Amino acid sequence: MKLSYKQRLFLYFLLLFTAFTVLIIILQQRNERQLRLEAIENVLEDYVEITHKYIRLNRLDSTSFEQLKDFDLFLLDKVRISLINDRGEVMYDKDISDYELAENHLDRPEILDALAQSHGVHIRRSASTGQEYVYYAKHYEGYFIRVALPYNRETKNLLAAEQHFIYIIVLLFAIVFVVMNYVAERFQSSILHLKDFTTQVKRNDRLPDNISFPDDELGEIGREIMDIFRQKEESNRRFAMEQEKLLLHFQYSEKGIGIFTPAFEKVYVNTHFMYYLNLVLGESESVDVNALPQYREFKPVAEFINSSERKSNQLAYNVQRDEKVFAIQAVAFDDGSFEITLHDITEMEQTRQLKQQMTSNIAHELRTPVTSIHAYLESLQDGKVPPDKQRQFIERAFLQSERLSELIDDVSLISKIEEAPSLFRMESVPMEPLISGLVFDLADKLERHHITTSVSVEPDVCVMGNPSLLYSIFRNMMDNSIKYGGDHIEIHINHYLEDDEFHYFSYYDTGRGVAPEHLSRIFERFYRVDSGRTRDAGGSGLGLSIVRNAVLFHKGRIEARIHVKGGLQFLFTLKK
Repeated sequence: MKLSYKQRLFLYFLLLFTAFTVLIIILQQRNERQLRLEAIENVLEDYVEITHKYIRLNRLDSTSFEQLKDFDLFLLDKVRISLINDRGEVMYDKDISDYELAENHLDRPEILDALAQSHGVHIRRSASTGQEYVYYAKHYEGYFIRVALPYNRETKNLLAAEQHFIYIIVLLFAIVFVVMNYVAERFQSSILHLKDFTTQVKRNDRLPDNISFPDDELGEIGREIMDIFRQKEESNRRFAMEQEKLLLHFQYSEKGIGIFTPAFEKVYVNTHFMYYLNLVLGESESVDVNALPQYREFKPVAEFINSSERKSNQLAYNVQRDEKVFAIQAVAFDDGSFEITLHDITEMEQTRQLKQQMTSNIAHELRTPVTSIHAYLESLQDGKVPPDKQRQFIERAFLQSERLSELIDDVSLISKIEEAPSLFRMESVPMEPLISGLVFDLADKLERHHITTSVSVEPDVCVMGNPSLLYSIFRNMMDNSIKYGGDHIEIHINHYLEDDEFHYFSYYDTGRGVAPEHLSRIFERFYRVDSGRTRDAGGSGLGLSIVRNAVLFHKGRIEARIHVKGGLQFLFTLKK
């Protein structure tokens, strides 16, 4: 049977206090008996001294010791007096008549002690009388005087210790018993509270708000533990919230995220990770995530994680599968676990290549006007150009500088549309005044090329957009018609439809147009239907690309086609 904490505590203290009490009683009884025995020794010593004085006063010797029988002294008849010479022979004994026949007494304990230290005390049974005595012997010159007090009930009672002390000890023991029971009860109550508390913590139960502990040290410890546990609960709650946020972030992240143990065992992967993983590996069915080191595409990750000499905690590389490009990144943690992220960077890679191509095209396009300007200026600087040709060189250099400025402006506008669209201010723009203003701005060029315009746009047609970009849409289309359409042509701009969201516009000219095979590429940057003709006309090759980007900026769509009259036609929408 297992004892409770209270029972064990009570039993331990009870045994300890009982042993202590018994020891105290034994020591007290022994000390008190010794004190009483010393008192009897003092009385017996007085008897011995009185007897010795009586012998000296009456000058008794071995022939006259019998006179001691007449020795009348108070209480003297209660003790037995013996005289023993130095040879151990009994010369007189009050209670023995034929003491001459008594055995030698030199081996008696009290005689031996008296011979060694002038007096001796011993309690034993007499071999002569058969009675038990308290013997006291003292050595004098030539003989020993020994008195013996009968060790009867009266003497034993005299030597016995007082019982009051025992009663007091027993009473104290009873008080301590009650106090110990009370203390053990309180201790057990505190322990039980702590036990219940730890059980609730172990079961992850929610602790009641009104939990209480006894007002003692254990209760204080319990309250401290409870405060620590509540802090831990709060920390766990916050950790769980942060973990949930992190998992939600992982789940809805556009990147594939996977967390693994040092042994490449899956801890967590989101849905994008599995989707991208199948694309990276070219698998039509789900792959075993725990077997990633077996695939060629993830060999660098396995070597990176297993390397003991890696200089960085991060590894990044790209993998191409068919027409898609994926970025793979591995991050190693201090505990040996690691994270793998997969990201489809196909569009980013295409954009990078497009920007790279655009940079190359820009450099190529800039080279021609810069080279021309440099050549004209160098010729003028050398002074080798005849006076009648100098103005012509200056005019050509000026035209090339205008072309260079136009190219720079067009590149800047495209970059601004793509990379900083928020910089364009939006407002409600009436389209009829904007187009009419454009026709007025180009009147000289239109007249020079004998081009007539027809605008069919109602005055109340308004588009929520940027005036500058809307102007550039129609300006670049008209510039394209003027430069490449030829002379004696017509330009028609019509607003032919609208719905709840969009305005529908049509732009076409009756010029030369383009071959059908070029229609799908005319919006590309620096694409030229006829490279030589375009450069002669001074175009930058970005006009229609600006048109397309500006239409997309206004949430619209645009397409090019061959008009029935042979020219180039654009159909596009602009969001209201």
